[in-house]
Amino acid sequence: MIPLSLAQIAAVTGGTVCGDPTLVVTGPAYLDSRAPHPGGLFVAIAGERADGHAFAAGARAVLGSRPTGRPTVVVADPVVALGRLARHVVAAVAPTVLAVTGSHGKTTTKDYLAALLPGAVATAGNQNNELGVPLTALRLRPRDEFLVLELGARGVGHLAYLCDIAPPHIGAVLGVGSAHVGAFGSLELTAAAKGELPAALPGAGVAVLNADDPRVAGMPTPARVLTFGLRGDVTWRDVRLDRLARPSFALGYAGAWQPVRLRQSGAHQVVNAAGAAAVALAAGGDLPAIARRLGAVERASPMRMAVSRRDDGPIVIDDTYNANPESMRAALRALVSIGRGRAGRTVAVLGEMRELGPASAAAHAEVGAFARAAGVDVVLAVGAAAHPAGGIGLGDIPAAVAWLEEHLGPDDTVLVKASRAAGLDVVARALARV
Repeated sequence: MIPLSLAQIAAVTGGTVCGDPTLVVTGPAYLDSRAPHPGGLFVAIAGERADGHAFAAGARAVLGSRPTGRPTVVVADPVVALGRLARHVVAAVAPTVLAVTGSHGKTTTKDYLAALLPGAVATAGNQNNELGVPLTALRLRPRDEFLVLELGARGVGHLAYLCDIAPPHIGAVLGVGSAHVGAFGSLELTAAAKGELPAALPGAGVAVLNADDPRVAGMPTPARVLTFGLRGDVTWRDVRLDRLARPSFALGYAGAWQPVRLRQSGAHQVVNAAGAAAVALAAGGDLPAIARRLGAVERASPMRMAVSRRDDGPIVIDDTYNANPESMRAALRALVSIGRGRAGRTVAVLGEMRELGPASAAAHAEVGAFARAAGVDVVLAVGAAAHPAGGIGLGDIPAAVAWLEEHLGPDDTVLVKASRAAGLDVVARALARV
């Protein structure tokens, strides 16, 4: 973070200083007292399960809602104050802000984009909410040129709030799908929420929109529009998958084509890579360099189509960070593609997809039907909420691990996928043992 005294932080956030107002914060802001940043600002939040103020003893400086015994800027609401502080730092550093949102694929696209802009400050993992976005922005240093943000939303108005914290110059909407439809209420409201990003762009900015998604392609924006997709300005052709379902393709823009070979599994990664390429082009990148850098990207965020081979033979695909019907289908296609070149079975270990509301049972049933139609040999539905997917219904994670230990063969290929809260990463880690 740019150096700021507690007096300056108080002025920005509307707080008061308890302690030395001349004390200067030089490190990033952080929430976890167990992982402090040297010279940083500990943000103490009173949550339902823990009160951050109780863990402030080792902090150099604190942003909280009451005194802590450490030098503290006391504010009415630390979350709101954190956003105000981030807005001040973004304005002071003045980087080009690039934001990515969508119902699926945004974390991988953000990871690609960060790799296309060496030195960019970028969202870690999927810290894409009212805490993660300002924490990311507060990592800016005085000479940083690019800020790459993943923006998530749980309802209408959320993206507008995040865009006020870090006003974007270039914003990409990857797609509108059924993820979180239980929270939004409908696909129409989901589209309205995602549309807050292009609406927030300045006239001199660029809206990067998915030409193949009708809910996205026509989103209103004052900015110039650059599309990506099979029908987009940035497009692709000649997609081929290797034995681990890693795509090779030609990336095209303005009549020029460049070869790309990705290191991530799944044909759907082509869309993510093209979306990132479009944003990088809008930021002034050139196509040959973008294509070259895409091919060099290693896996950045964990538990997303992480493919590993055990010493005793089975291939394990860990895609347990999140799940919705669209990403389930993409992962299942990758499972079948990888398994096609092997002698064993394809096994899909599927847990609950959260935040689908009343459509949950039908959505799980549709995913199960898709898996069987796609040629998946065995479907394991873990947890009661996932049982509508059919196949072999298992009650909990230990039951899934026990079934796999008993039945998994050396030539089998296994996909483990669910929403993060379902906890199936435990299954993936148990499977991936050496």
